[in-house]
Amino acid sequence: MTQTDAIADVTVRVQVVRREHTGLMLVALVTLAALIILVALCAPVLCPYDPYAQDLSSALQPPSAQHLAGTDRYGRDLLSRIIIGAQPSVFFTLLLVALIAITGVTVGVLCGWKGGRLDVVLMRVSDLFLAFPGLVFALAIAGVLGGGMTNAVLALAAISWPKYARIARGLTLGQKNEPYLDAARLAGCTTAQLLFRHILPNIAGPILVTAMLDIGTMMMELAGLSFLGLGAQPPMAEWGSMMSDSRSFLQTAPWTVIAPGIAIFVVVMVFNLLGDTIRDYMDPKRRAGRRNARSE
Repeated sequence: MTQTDAIADVTVRVQVVRREHTGLMLVALVTLAALIILVALCAPVLCPYDPYAQDLSSALQPPSAQHLAGTDRYGRDLLSRIIIGAQPSVFFTLLLVALIAITGVTVGVLCGWKGGRLDVVLMRVSDLFLAFPGLVFALAIAGVLGGGMTNAVLALAAISWPKYARIARGLTLGQKNEPYLDAARLAGCTTAQLLFRHILPNIAGPILVTAMLDIGTMMMELAGLSFLGLGAQPPMAEWGSMMSDSRSFLQTAPWTVIAPGIAIFVVVMVFNLLGDTIRDYMDPKRRAGRRNARSE
């Protein structure tokens, strides 16, 4: 075996190990993400106490066997509130990501496919939104709309869709002149069939990766709006608003702030790692390596 063959053999083995490691990481992270969503779905059943029941005689109790995460200033069990708080924190985040992805992809595909004045107008509108600092613009919109999770989602959606529009437009421009689309046109495909059967499936990968990476970011921004009083309103249990309600007790009862903070940290970390792993798994170079390994 020559030195070149040895180096090639080592390279192939490294690619196989990385591929297996990425696959295992992907399975583990998908399982964790599914578990988080399942906990949010079953939150009312999993809560050991009523998350909204007040007991002032048990206020600000530290973590114990009876209350694993302690209690807040109203004597409410923090663990129960964290579990029930997963519903607005997780589901509104997923709704927000789906909303901005669908809106942005729709705008981007139309601009890339049609071009002309429609492309110019919509892209200048997206430039206008991108010109402002994102969270500052969202604060202004949420302040005008008023508090509430729905208004917070709308405020963040209004400033987050242009990124997806830019990505979808660029990918559509790269696909619309490909030979396979000419063949599809000759086969009698309509414009709708060309878009839904050919364009969208071929640009879905980068958009999916972007959406997965955005879940953690959008969760942090929703929690930030709730922390500032522009998101979840009392008595709704939401992790950002829980931290805001208890920030005055950070020195005397730190568990009231740390517990929801840990929940945000863990969920954001899981979805960020999942997005990174999906990006690595869908990397064209890695996919080519997988095909070469299978052929060998």
